[in-house]
Amino acid sequence: MKVYVGNLPFSVDDAKLKELFSAYGETEEATVIKDKFSGRSKGFGFVTFKEDESAKKAIAEMNDKEVEGRNLKVNEAKPMDPDRPRRDSRGDSRGPPRRDFNSRRRF
Repeated sequence: MKVYVGNLPFSVDDAKLKELFSAYGETEEATVIKDKFSGRSKGFGFVTFKEDESAKKAIAEMNDKEVEGRNLKVNEAKPMDPDRPRRDSRGDSRGPPRRDFNSRRRF
């Protein structure tokens, strides 16, 4: 079972994420999602457990647990919906505001 881990401190890397969750059972993979341009953590990741019971125990015990001053958000990972519109990095689907260079204001 794959588990989503959100609100991760930016200092947490793949090894630290695996270490945090390995106490609950055998993990197959632990990945922190990073920005493809800067390489900086996006603040969330995924942990894959071999057994569903281990994953459920980790969700129950790690959700809202404080790690380095941040409360983790842990739940079962949902598959990505290809029909769902992607969020724009600006938080606005309309794009940046347009500037009108033809009308110049003079003060």
